[in-house]
Amino acid sequence: MITDARPWGGAAADIRLIDGVIAEVLPPGTVPQAGETLIEGRGRILLPSFADVHVHLDSTRLGLPFREHTGVPGVWGMMLNDRANWRSAETSIAERTTETLGRMVAHGTTSVRSYAQVDVDAGLERLHGVLAAREAHRDRATVEVIAFPQAGLLREEGSFELLEEAMRQGADVVGGIDPCLLDRDPAKHLDLVFGLAERFDAPIDIHLHEPDQLAKFSAELIVERTRALGMTGRVTISHGYGLGQLPHAQLVPLLEQFAELDIAWATIAPATPLPTLLIAEHGIRLGLGEDGQRDYWSPYGNGDMLDRTWQLAFTNNFRRDEDIEHCVAVATIGGRSVLGTAPALRGHLDRPGVAVGDPADLQLITGETVTSAVMDRLPDRTVVFRGAVVADGLELSAAA
Repeated sequence: MITDARPWGGAAADIRLIDGVIAEVLPPGTVPQAGETLIEGRGRILLPSFADVHVHLDSTRLGLPFREHTGVPGVWGMMLNDRANWRSAETSIAERTTETLGRMVAHGTTSVRSYAQVDVDAGLERLHGVLAAREAHRDRATVEVIAFPQAGLLREEGSFELLEEAMRQGADVVGGIDPCLLDRDPAKHLDLVFGLAERFDAPIDIHLHEPDQLAKFSAELIVERTRALGMTGRVTISHGYGLGQLPHAQLVPLLEQFAELDIAWATIAPATPLPTLLIAEHGIRLGLGEDGQRDYWSPYGNGDMLDRTWQLAFTNNFRRDEDIEHCVAVATIGGRSVLGTAPALRGHLDRPGVAVGDPADLQLITGETVTSAVMDRLPDRTVVFRGAVVADGLELSAAA
């Protein structure tokens, strides 16, 4: 039983957890049942745990000495910088991914969708590192792994065959990237990605860094294939910030098609924000992620999704409590909806995840209100996964 907690910052309650599910929401001060384990809420806010649905665990440098940024602009140039440096890190891929995933759990994340770069340079080494982290924390978090062709599928011989082998060796999701800008053959790139997904009965996640009209063209091709191949509800566009720069008259018809085909969206709260409230208005599944974490692409990212939630609110210039709370909903249940483990948010005022019948994947955080908790991001947090405490005070629990 969680005692004296405030679901979504509301009235205090005691919450009984049975078999990894919220079984009862009771008045505060309810007498515990014999043998019942108590988790002290101490008046803290009870929220669903975070879902990071766009993270590159395989490129992390969290916990390692800080290094200056040596990348150059552009996806290809940044990829080459990563390729030149990732093997010289102070620890192995498996050690780095495991350390970072543990840090994420300690800060409140128990659902993760991570990329694993698959290319002719890394082969499947980075995939195996992410799979090792998933195994190490299997009792603390659920992790989906995306086989991700960071260098494209057409520029280097053997890239597609490696992506196919990654799916055979345990990846869950087929990745794609910038069909026009990187591979310069959008029809062939998308045919390969969708064909592989069809063969392995797997969902798709496509990075889209392309600018406005190019992003619109790629998105329209993705829509066509989603409809033609019956992939409704199984496709996610990641980033897609170029779409947010489209004129309203061009964007709305595209959003309507996303809603029709249940195409999800994952964002990292970029400086060029998505139309977050418009996406909610159309009922489109939207999740949040940290992207890279102090890696060879960027010095940003620290494993704390509460920080990234603040960034989502800040880049959207949100000031009203209801809008900032919506960012928390996106970072928690919104992400789980992208993973297919929770329903889509029902508009920007929906605050689900802490009612009877919901999974007991929860977090207790400190704050007068949900908005104040996002602003202050205090360390007094308790993380629950499947009804058991897996972290407290930003430290993993040994018993997990």
